[in-house]
Amino acid sequence: MTLLSFKQKLYAALESHYPTSEIDSFFKLILQDVLNLSKIDFALEPNKLISENESLEIDSIINGLVQHQPIQHLIGFTEFMDLKLKVNGYVLIPRPETEELIRWILDDYSNTQKLEVLDIGTGSGCIPIALYKGLNDANVNTIDVSIQAIETAKENAKINQTNIHFIHQDILTTTQFSQQYDVIVSNPPYVRNLEKLEMQKNVLDFEPHLALFVEDNDPLIFYKQIAELAINSLKPKGALYYEINQYLGKETVDLLKQIGFKNIELKKDMFGNDRMVKATL
Repeated sequence: MTLLSFKQKLYAALESHYPTSEIDSFFKLILQDVLNLSKIDFALEPNKLISENESLEIDSIINGLVQHQPIQHLIGFTEFMDLKLKVNGYVLIPRPETEELIRWILDDYSNTQKLEVLDIGTGSGCIPIALYKGLNDANVNTIDVSIQAIETAKENAKINQTNIHFIHQDILTTTQFSQQYDVIVSNPPYVRNLEKLEMQKNVLDFEPHLALFVEDNDPLIFYKQIAELAINSLKPKGALYYEINQYLGKETVDLLKQIGFKNIELKKDMFGNDRMVKATL
């Protein structure tokens, strides 16, 4: 199979499943991550032959895409804030909105030394790893209820040469933290069951529901629990940061006020949706 025939095969197989712009993205990723080539390489040598092993791998990826499996699962990793992260069915694929949350924290603390940081909901490790990389000498701890997620995040921490303390713990049954923190951050489950109809098949069928969904009648369960723990565990100038459900910005702010936080900032993401909250004492 040549590069050109691979491209033709990919587009023919996927044109009834995805918009052209998304297929373009798949083509670029497969070129880059399976064949170690760029679009310029393709343009210069479209008749370059692909090895048999590479052809088999590409066929497997195309078959997975037809079934709406995430391209990141099929390739085995994703890129996030210039980090390479392994992803699988036990962890959420990191989103661009989460990068915005991390950049907010980094902007606030870029010149601060030796911060004590706690991330709640480890997942792939994207938040604690990015914070460790971006902060000066920070001591970064992270909690998750899923042992499989922690094992994945540990691999990612090793790949990215970071030293993070992992804690296997259910935040909903936690009564207190063992120390005080400068920064507590969480991107907890926040999608209500009623919002499932809005979700794409590749998310709904292949990403962990444990990390996504909450009951319709108690959608802020994690935010309430974390805030009640945080208000007693933040240092005097410490801050709590959340990624939030875009439909529940006001409700999240009101909850934080009720718990006792004084300074609360609600921030929109790149798409204009309420997505992040910062709260201080």
